[in-house]
Amino acid sequence: MHTLLVTGGAGFIGGCFVRQTMAAGDTRVVNLDKLTYAGNLDSLGDTLDNPRHTFVQGDIADRTLVAALLDEHRPQAIVHFAAESHVDRSIDAPGEFVRTNVLGTFELLEAVRGYWSRLHEPAKEKFRFLHISTDEVFGSLGDRGAFCESTPYAPNSPYSATKAAADHLVRAYFHTYHLPVLTINCSNNYGPCQFPEKLIPLMILNALEGKPLPVYGDGLNVRDWLFVEDHCHAAATVLAKGVPGETYNVGGECERTNLQVVGAICAQVDKLRPGLPHSPCDGLLKFVADRPGHDRRYAMDITKIRRELGWRPRESFETGIAKTVAWYLNNARWVERISSGVYQRERLGLTQPVSLAQTGAAA
Repeated sequence: MHTLLVTGGAGFIGGCFVRQTMAAGDTRVVNLDKLTYAGNLDSLGDTLDNPRHTFVQGDIADRTLVAALLDEHRPQAIVHFAAESHVDRSIDAPGEFVRTNVLGTFELLEAVRGYWSRLHEPAKEKFRFLHISTDEVFGSLGDRGAFCESTPYAPNSPYSATKAAADHLVRAYFHTYHLPVLTINCSNNYGPCQFPEKLIPLMILNALEGKPLPVYGDGLNVRDWLFVEDHCHAAATVLAKGVPGETYNVGGECERTNLQVVGAICAQVDKLRPGLPHSPCDGLLKFVADRPGHDRRYAMDITKIRRELGWRPRESFETGIAKTVAWYLNNARWVERISSGVYQRERLGLTQPVSLAQTGAAA
């Protein structure tokens, strides 16, 4: 039976990948997650009780633990989602991003390199290490064009700088040690089970509750939005068909300004919850001070993965946002449980966090 070691498999994207993998066939998954604030076993649902799924709470920076898991479970591939991922948190506390995204990836690579080097052929040749990264490593675009796989790196936040460093380490382990790595650089993900500090779930929940919908700056920053299920299908495709050493851009081909995103959310909440006392929800919109180093526009050229591997996104922004809003409105218990910790939907990315009651959280 095929076995994967998935890091960060209780997080938003990693959890979706684990659920898809469990539903797709007879693959075994060893799920390693530190269960930080954004990790949530509730998101795994029935997968937790599946005999083909093994959950381990632990840190990718613990090389001894990772090495022991590799020796015990003998995976044929590693899928590396684990990361600190919120730009605003990286502004407030960059050290944790360096520790997890850079040092954690290094320790993971070292453990995997030791395990892989002891494999015999053909297992050694078939082994893969899939690293999940971000379009933010490329910096900011002007009004035209899109990031391609050869775009020079120009990270502008502590988060994107640490992901860029991780990407470079992964690349170096291929060229120096011949570890068969693959890298995905993806655009902004959204969908069910996303921690509510991120733009889309935050706006959904605030709109539902009649709280301010705070948008950075003029609201015209542009992102390419990718439905999380599409991203995870892309990851499975790259893992199965990708060429070692190659990188693949993954995007939804759904560029929207932040204002357009918030408007679409408001329209869906108004439709699904008619009669709210504060409707229409777009009246809750509130512009707030921009965050430091806020990139103006991202867009992904996905020609390579479409042409070489046959992947393309299935969801439009309209269908994806409708599914996402409906999920949050129908899963109040999940929201309550994941929101019960220290994060209370305050604005992050400032030296002193600002209460939602004052300005709200940021987009």
